Amino acid sequence: MTTTAASHSHHLSPAFPGRAPWGTAGKLRAWQQGAMEKYIQEQPRDFLAVATPGAGKTTFALTLASWLLHHHVVQQVTVVAPTEHLKKQWAAAAARIGIKLDPDYSAGPLSKEYHGVAVTYAGVGVRPMLHRNRSEQRKTLVILDEIHHAGDSKSWGEACLEAFEPATRRLALTGTPFRSDTNPIPFVTYEEGNDGIRRSAADYTYGYGNALADGVVRPVIFMSYSGNMRWRTKAGDEIAARLGEPMTKDAVSQAWRTALDPRGEWMPNVLRAADQRLTEVRKAVPDAGGLVIASDQDQARAYAKLIREITGTKATVVLSDDAGASKRIDEFSDGGERWMVAVRMVSEGVDVPRLAVGVYATTISTPLFFAQAVGRFVRSRRRGETASVFLPTIPMLLGFANEMEVERDHVLDRPKKDGEEDPYAESEKEMDEANKQQDEDTGEQDMLPFEALESDAVFDRVMYNGAEFGMQAHPGSEEEQDYLGIPGLLEPDQVQLLLQKRQARQIAHSRKKPDSEADLLELPAERRPVVSHKELLELRKQLNTMVGAYVHQSGKPHGVIHNELRRVCGGPPSAEATAGQIRERIKKVQEWANRMR
Repeated sequence: MTTTAASHSHHLSPAFPGRAPWGTAGKLRAWQQGAMEKYIQEQPRDFLAVATPGAGKTTFALTLASWLLHHHVVQQVTVVAPTEHLKKQWAAAAARIGIKLDPDYSAGPLSKEYHGVAVTYAGVGVRPMLHRNRSEQRKTLVILDEIHHAGDSKSWGEACLEAFEPATRRLALTGTPFRSDTNPIPFVTYEEGNDGIRRSAADYTYGYGNALADGVVRPVIFMSYSGNMRWRTKAGDEIAARLGEPMTKDAVSQAWRTALDPRGEWMPNVLRAADQRLTEVRKAVPDAGGLVIASDQDQARAYAKLIREITGTKATVVLSDDAGASKRIDEFSDGGERWMVAVRMVSEGVDVPRLAVGVYATTISTPLFFAQAVGRFVRSRRRGETASVFLPTIPMLLGFANEMEVERDHVLDRPKKDGEEDPYAESEKEMDEANKQQDEDTGEQDMLPFEALESDAVFDRVMYNGAEFGMQAHPGSEEEQDYLGIPGLLEPDQVQLLLQKRQARQIAHSRKKPDSEADLLELPAERRPVVSHKELLELRKQLNTMVGAYVHQSGKPHGVIHNELRRVCGGPPSAEATAGQIRERIKKVQEWANRMR
C-alpha cells in the first residue's frame, strides 16, 4: 500500500530523524516545514494545526501523510472534509504527490490501487462503524479538515469519536478554530487558563498576520458602503434608517436585509462598484475573478441577473453542493470568467486562487463564517496581489474586518458578565444556518416580519490593516472612483501610503467646496465611528433615566412624555431611533426639566 508514496519520495535523503523524505520538500513554505519538523520530533498521536485560510494546510497535511506512509507508521489515509466538493479537491491534490484517495467510497473493501479514502463529516455521521472497522483493520492516519465542523452537531462529534478513536494517528486542521457554541471538538486538547476558562490548544499556529508578513496571503482592502434604507414592519410602520447608524439589533437586521434586496438600488450600485474594481485589478492580473456570497438561491439568481445587466457577461451560479456545482466551481477556477455567485458553500475551503474581488451579500454574522468567506480571496499567487471585499456598513462586520489579524481559540466555557454582550457568542441556531451543507430555500424570507421598500448606496469608507480611510461619496463620483482605481498590484506598505494620499486629496477637495454643495456627511472615516449596539443601549438608558426624572417633575406618564418627544423631535419610536435622534430627545427633555425649575 505504501509503495507509491514511498517511491515518489526515494529520490530524497531518507535520513531519520534528520531531514525527512517528504514528497514536496524544497517547495514547502517555512511554516509547513516548521510544523513538519515539530511533528517528526514529537511523533504525537493527535496534532492540531491552525493555519489561516490560504496558507497551504492541504500541502502540509499531504506531505505529512506521505512521510508517515513512507516510514510505515501508517498503512492507509482517511481524509474527512466538510463538503462533497472538498473531498474531491483533496483526492485531486493527493494524486499530484502520488497518494491515491477514493473520493467516491461508500462501503465494502477498498480497491488495492488506493492508499485511502476521502469522505465527508456527514458521511461519517451516517456510518461511523464502517470507518471504525477500517481504522481497526489497518494502521490509519485520519486527516480531519476544518475540524470545527465535527462540533456542528452533537451527532457528528460523537460519530467522529466513535469512528476514529482506534486510528493510529489523527491530524486536525482548521483555519478558524473558534466556534460560536460550546460543543467540544473531538480530538482537540482544551487547556484551562488562569481565568478558569478552557480554550483549544493548537500544536502549531500560523495566523493571518504572520502569513501576511511572509507574503503567503494577500492583504485585504475592505470597501464599505452605507446608504438610506426604508422598510415596512409587520405592524405596518414605515421605518427609515441609514446603514452604520446605531439602531436596535432587529433594526440592524432589517436594514441589512433591505440593503441586500436585489430590487433596491444598494445591490446594483455595489455590484457596479465591485465590477469596476475587478476591471482595475484585471489590468495587472488578467484572470482575476470576483465572487458574490449570497444568502439564498433566489437572491443568488437575482444577483447573477444584475451582473449580466451591468457587465454584459454571464455569471457562474453555484446553488448547491452537488456534482454539477463542483464541476462549475472547477470550470470557473480554471477559466477566465469575471464573476461567480454562490450560496454559502464557497465560503470555506474551496480553492479558487484567482478570486480577488468579493461582495459579502449575506446576513450571516458569525465571526467564523466571515473569516472563512474572506479566506476565499487571500490566497497569494505572486507578490503584490491584493484582495478587495465589498460589504455593507454593519458595525459587527466592520469589527470583524478590523480584527483580521486577531488569532482566536475555541472557548469551551463562556464567561458571563452582567450587561456585556459578547459579539462572538452568536446563537447556535445561526451557526447551524451558516454551516448548512444544502442551500435549499428555507422559506425564511417569507417569514420575515418586514417588507423592504427602497434602498440607496453611499460609498462609506475603506478599511485596511486596521485603519480607516475615505470620506463618504455617491456611487459614480470622482471620490469613489479614486478608491476603486487603486492599482491591482501593490506592496502592502504602498497600499497604505496610497490610501493616505487619496484621503488627504479628498479632504483638501472637500474643503474647497461651498457648504451648499456638501450633500453628504463628509467627515474622514477615522472621525466617523460606527456607534456600537452597547453604546446605543447606554444612550437609551440615559434617555429613560431623564424621562423618569421628568415624570416626577411633570406628573405625566412615561408613555406620554416619549410620544411628545417623538412628536417634537421627529423620528421613530425610541427602540428604533438612531443615536443622533436619541441625543436630540435627551437635549429636549433637559430643556423641559430646566424650564420647570
